[in-house]
Amino acid sequence: MRFVSWNVNGLRACEGKGFSDIFKQLDADFFCLQETKMQEGQLDLVFDGYDSYWNYADKKGYSGTAIFTKHKPLSVKYGIGVDIHDHEGRVITLEMEKFYLVCCYTPNSQDGLKRLEYRMSWEDDFRDYLKQLDDKKPVILCGDLNVAHQEIDIKNPKTNRHNAGFTDEERAKFTDLLASGFTDSFRFKYPDEVKYSWWSYRFQARQKNAGWRIDYFVVSDRMRECLDDAKIHTEIFGSDHCPVELDIL
Repeated sequence: MRFVSWNVNGLRACEGKGFSDIFKQLDADFFCLQETKMQEGQLDLVFDGYDSYWNYADKKGYSGTAIFTKHKPLSVKYGIGVDIHDHEGRVITLEMEKFYLVCCYTPNSQDGLKRLEYRMSWEDDFRDYLKQLDDKKPVILCGDLNVAHQEIDIKNPKTNRHNAGFTDEERAKFTDLLASGFTDSFRFKYPDEVKYSWWSYRFQARQKNAGWRIDYFVVSDRMRECLDDAKIHTEIFGSDHCPVELDIL
């Protein structure tokens, strides 16, 4: 079974750069999107054989998530049930027979770390939400989690240490998440591989491969034996992020 996750940084813009062709090429069972930057009715995007679920932010042109699936879920939940977090369209959860699939666009701490305090409260509440799901059945979490966990996950760790996405606080929260019963699938499969999923549009970062690995598939520890492969599709353009993939047996 194939899962794909992609921060498209504006789905309407990405569609103009070949999104539909890439979608069909990857042929995923579940295709999860972050930062759709849309409201309902702004783009009529339908693929044969797929149902789609959308979570829109209250604020127009901001955030937003979506999931396209070949498999009908038992239930669908939008948000995490905490009002302060549930107005930006950041989370969709599909309950399947054997697992939960959670598509997430984690809040960015922003320049000057203006939103770091909020980010810390988000991290705690979101981790609690995942643990509640994990108590019932295994969890597959994917999305732009807006943190490069280890120095191997970022091109310039020393100069970025106190920047949003690579602060000690954010990295520690990701460590806490893994310690609570979850596995970073790509790092589990490829402990020493250097590969990135996001590059700034500035400074020719992608041409220089000055990137960050901030897009993940994180799974419940007990799913490790089901992990067939984890991929980062650096060959695919259309956004400042590239798609990431998880294949499970």
